[in-house]
Amino acid sequence: MTDATARARVRELNLYRQYFDLVAAGTKTIEVRVKYPHLADLAAGDIIRFRIKGTDETCDVEVKRVTEYEGFEALLDGEGPADINPTATREQQLTNIRAIYSLEKEMLGALAIQVELITAEAAPAS
Repeated sequence: MTDATARARVRELNLYRQYFDLVAAGTKTIEVRVKYPHLADLAAGDIIRFRIKGTDETCDVEVKRVTEYEGFEALLDGEGPADINPTATREQQLTNIRAIYSLEKEMLGALAIQVELITAEAAPAS
């Protein structure tokens, strides 16, 4: 761990299993979020600890870049869908994102958060 990583802010965010698995595998390098007030100051160098809600499984990533877009279509066009979800087409991704976030939330702005995997820890076997 570098000195910068040791000083970084750590945010904990929930992630659906299908997306968590892609991040933990290192194949999903762009996370999509609405620009909620608590994410407005997210910056390169911060650490995000993704958690699958209701489990002990976590995955730590370092934020490399945060780019704001007007909405999800602009974000998908600007980033390209392959780094967001390599298992789905652009149209499937847009449908999936809009199933998670309402139009009212999308109007807050969309964030493309480029991440790099640090660690992934599975829940202990029972």
